[in-house]
Amino acid sequence: MSDSGVKVWTQEDFEEMSWHDNHVHGFSLAEGAHGSGTVSFDIDYILEWIKQESGAIVFRIAPADLTFHEVTNLVIHLDYEKPTAALSPFSLDSIDRIEERRARYTATVWKLNLNWPEGYISFEASGYVQTTTGASVVKDQQALREEERRDA
Repeated sequence: MSDSGVKVWTQEDFEEMSWHDNHVHGFSLAEGAHGSGTVSFDIDYILEWIKQESGAIVFRIAPADLTFHEVTNLVIHLDYEKPTAALSPFSLDSIDRIEERRARYTATVWKLNLNWPEGYISFEASGYVQTTTGASVVKDQQALREEERRDA
């Protein structure tokens, strides 16, 4: 079962979104104006957790790009060494949005909390746009295989 419609979300949709157990296949940085930039994450976005009659859970997943704008003060802490983890996509636990008062402005701080391996990514940003990049599929695993991401 698949859905090929493109979906787009922004920071206005934040309260309705969840990134729990979403896998991140890669990220990129792009320089912007005045020392800021964009940070983009290539993710498997879980659109829906579906409980089957048997009690099993399956997931509707679509590949997506999550891009934050006007990013500054980037901190990346990914620890694949401590758990001796194989290099693989990392998995998000959640994304927090925190308003913090600075000397001359109020910052919107975003923190991507990881559940595997240990770590987090944090930064200030004005907001985000998330766009599906392929069709959704329903499967019993929380991540797409490479061929599913290409063919989606």
